[in-house]
Amino acid sequence: MATQLKSNSKYSEAEWTARQELAACYRIFSMFGWDELVFNHITVKVPDEEGAFLINPYGMHFGEITASSLIKIDIDGNKIDIDNPWHVNKAGFVQHSLFHRTLPDAHAIIHTHTTATVAVCSLEGGLQPLNFYACNFMGQLAYHDFEGVTVREEEGARLVENLGNKRILMLRNHGPVVMGKTLPDAFIKYWALQRACEHQMATLQMGKPITVSPEVIAVHQRDLYMASPPGGSGRVEFDAMVRKADRIDKSWRD
Repeated sequence: MATQLKSNSKYSEAEWTARQELAACYRIFSMFGWDELVFNHITVKVPDEEGAFLINPYGMHFGEITASSLIKIDIDGNKIDIDNPWHVNKAGFVQHSLFHRTLPDAHAIIHTHTTATVAVCSLEGGLQPLNFYACNFMGQLAYHDFEGVTVREEEGARLVENLGNKRILMLRNHGPVVMGKTLPDAFIKYWALQRACEHQMATLQMGKPITVSPEVIAVHQRDLYMASPPGGSGRVEFDAMVRKADRIDKSWRD
């Protein structure tokens, strides 16, 4: 991240960096109002430690999370951090563990219930090509029908099948699951998806929308790279939000 990271001797340098980045991401989501009481998850793989992941403590608000309070778990959601007094919402990790297990490139996974994204997931037709951000995602979203709370492992085969080669799964009547090769990559995808959904909600309230044609969408997606900042997907945007979070409260770094 753009600002210097304080080390912690209890963890490897790579794990502490991952912990601080994830804690910052939780604070950023809280800052945007993308939280849901003590529910939902953002998870990341622990670098250089096969089968280990970081997840939020169950019962802690996104705005309270710190680097050291994050819980390290195995692929089945069992605590590796035995001395951490907080619990893990294993039920909430079912879909995360599934995708972390089956998709080598799913380093970070985000699932939250924002009003805009859940609304679009609950709309026939889902996300529509009605705005700039929506055009980013046309042809790149997968959909999965609602089967109730995602706690049953047997649903996993259908989740993976419906996801296919996409990396954003819109759970109908529920909310999105956004995956990234890095945490900043997952963050910027979620941010753009959130904006697309917000614009769609506002547009559909006003009258008949203007739909962008497939030909223009193709040109838009072809040329997006020319508007992308340096540093890799989401890096500079994520770092900018980290600096903003720091100006509010730096306790996430501890």
